[in-house]
Amino acid sequence: MSITHIVLFTFKAGTDAHVIQDTCDRMLALKDKCVHPTTNQSYIKSSSGGSDNSIEGLQAGITHAFVVEFASAEDRDYYVKEDPAHREFVKSLDGVLEKGQVIDYTPGVFAST
Repeated sequence: MSITHIVLFTFKAGTDAHVIQDTCDRMLALKDKCVHPTTNQSYIKSSSGGSDNSIEGLQAGITHAFVVEFASAEDRDYYVKEDPAHREFVKSLDGVLEKGQVIDYTPGVFAST
């Protein structure tokens, strides 16, 4: 079953716009940079993101959101735990983010097992 991985960022106050753009570009570039070692191919099905433009006022400081789709929990687990490109990206966020949040879900599954 597919897994949808939602990533939310709040950048530190005063972060230069170029740093924010670069961070977002690099987050989206993970779709092509993350290659599975057994297939030597990208395993991220889709990736999108952008800056908040909600009119509801419920953002709680979140300024940027990304949605990454994986074909399986195994692919998501490799991405989070082992993929060197992803691990390098996460390390690069130190000092740039005020807050990062992540939530994953399986579409259509509403009860935990």
